[in-house]
Amino acid sequence: MSKNLTFNIQSQRLDEHYTPSTNTRITTNFANLARGEHRQSNLRKALNMINNRFNTLANWDNPTAERYSIELEIISVDIGLDENSQSFPSIEILKTNIVDNKTNKCIEGIVGNNFSSYVRDYDFSVLLQQHNKNKPQFSIPDNFGELHGKLFQSFVSSTTYKQNFKKPPVICLSVSDNKTYHRTANEHPILGIEYQPNESSLTEQYFKKMGLQVRYFMPANSAAPFALFFFGDLLNDYTNLELISTISTMETFQKIYRPEIYNANATAGKAYKPNLKNADHSLTQIIYDRDERSKLAAEQGKFAEEHFIKPYQSALEQFTTVNI
Repeated sequence: MSKNLTFNIQSQRLDEHYTPSTNTRITTNFANLARGEHRQSNLRKALNMINNRFNTLANWDNPTAERYSIELEIISVDIGLDENSQSFPSIEILKTNIVDNKTNKCIEGIVGNNFSSYVRDYDFSVLLQQHNKNKPQFSIPDNFGELHGKLFQSFVSSTTYKQNFKKPPVICLSVSDNKTYHRTANEHPILGIEYQPNESSLTEQYFKKMGLQVRYFMPANSAAPFALFFFGDLLNDYTNLELISTISTMETFQKIYRPEIYNANATAGKAYKPNLKNADHSLTQIIYDRDERSKLAAEQGKFAEEHFIKPYQSALEQFTTVNI
């Protein structure tokens, strides 16, 4: 394995005609939607939901709520492993592009949506499970997330990233169902009401090793807050339209994937504890296989172990000891 990591980016449009490639992580939300007899209908409905939510939030100079539409790109990132052109699929994310149908301009959105990673699958579905097998009390392995964090930071600081994207990524995730979130007095015109958790979560700690901070916001007409992971200053580094592109995209996927939280019929109150067993929610008309997703996460974690973690173990251990 080369000491100087190289990254290769491939881009594919996500539209109603999208078909997952053989290299795509099949647990990714959009890949799940794009299989089976309902694939085209799933994608069409999901994209329509994104556009409708975008126009609801971007309501100024937009009287018919049709001014904007979102175009999505699937960004696949491979890590170059050696001089023989061997590579490993590391990260897959979505990038938003905003089409202003009034001015016929295309505005670059934010990269980072629907973040997924083989190494993260390994950490959570293989390493963490093996570490806690037959143990009476749950614990975290030493250096948990260190490798993934260094790989991610190497990518974001790389020339490849800077040549392809103007701004750092923003990753929007669901809130944790074992934490309680308390409403604050702070309210952003786009992101909405800010919440704060009662304690840090494992996901927060994991993403902190990726160099990311986190804040929790519930936009207007949303059912629950979102976790927004970012570098720098979330509220000042990005435009309103950029932030709306992330919210509209990720709220749509969360309504499909976690309707108990994000398509709940009751809105989060002053103190909010997410409940994945909440029966008072509505389903979208989009087919999504959650059981398959959970099973495939473990399979892909084992794939990472077999093709990346074990073959390059000594080099990866050395890599994690080097400060970025």
